[in-house]
Amino acid sequence: EGASLSASLSAGHGGRSVIPPVVVHMIGIGEKSGELGPMLVAAADTYEKELEAGIKATLGMLEPLLIVVMGVVVGFIVLAILLPLFELNQVVT
Repeated sequence: EGASLSASLSAGHGGRSVIPPVVVHMIGIGEKSGELGPMLVAAADTYEKELEAGIKATLGMLEPLLIVVMGVVVGFIVLAILLPLFELNQVVT
C-alpha cells in the first residue's frame, strides 16, 4: 500500500506485533537515514548475541544436572555388578 516497512511492522496483526518495538524503531531509523541494510545487520547481531548468552546460561545450569544424572547411572551399574558378588560371598561362607 506504499507504507514504510517500520509502519507496517508496528501495526502488526490486531495491534500485536511479533517483532520487538526496538527493532521496529531501528528499522524506521534505517529507512530515514537510507541505511536499512546495515541497521538490519546490527539488529540481527544484537539478537544473536542475546541468544548465545541465553544458551550459555542454560547450558551452565544444565551441566551440573547432567553430572548428577551420570553419577546415578554409574552408581547403579556398580551396584548391579557388586551386589551379586556380595551375595555369592555370603552363600560361600
